Amino acid sequence: MRLSVVIPIYNEERTLEEIVSRVLATPYEKEVILVDDGSQDRSREIMAELEAKHEAVRCLYHERNGGKGAALSTGFKDVQGDVVVIQDADLEYDPEDYGTLLRPIQDGNADVVYGSRFRGGSYVRVHLFWHSIGNRMLTLLSNMFTNLNLTDMETCYKVFKADVAKKLDIQSRTFAVEPEMTAKIAKMRVRVYEVPISYAGRDYDDGKKIGLKDAFIAVWAIVWWRFAS
Repeated sequence: MRLSVVIPIYNEERTLEEIVSRVLATPYEKEVILVDDGSQDRSREIMAELEAKHEAVRCLYHERNGGKGAALSTGFKDVQGDVVVIQDADLEYDPEDYGTLLRPIQDGNADVVYGSRFRGGSYVRVHLFWHSIGNRMLTLLSNMFTNLNLTDMETCYKVFKADVAKKLDIQSRTFAVEPEMTAKIAKMRVRVYEVPISYAGRDYDDGKKIGLKDAFIAVWAIVWWRFAS
């Protein structure tokens, strides 16, 4: 089983080398697809260096910022592996959890796996109470519209069999991509599993990008993608 790890990148010069190193260290045959979404810092230079140094690394570039959904859409169209893993570049999510995430697919039980920060991973940073409450409310609303029973719809760690990932046809260009993918997965009636993961969440002072505006966008997306074809 070969992995395609898709990493959206926007101004991640501080953490980019470290996350790629951690992903490459995982014991799986893999390709690592870095999708730069119009970064203004040194991310592109670092990506080029990583691509030259590691045969498994491939780089794709957007000339202007389109949002996480745009980066994932570009990456998904270029995957060559059997299983697709979404990996953020900011070190909040630990690639050592790949074994847990992949097991339901390897065992032949799942087509899609969500990694939940609320199911008790080996470690989870305790902070940002209202962010946690907002996440749980969005997940509850999503569940009401999709009839799935997830605990963490907004998680970065979503793993798909490649044929499922390629059918998603991502349209969202913001963080609305999470409810969009979830709604489309629900409509496919594929086998969805959820597993516990670790989480080293950042504060807004550390560069966390998701805010109140994104929550309102997510609510709109949950409703829209329930009824959109």
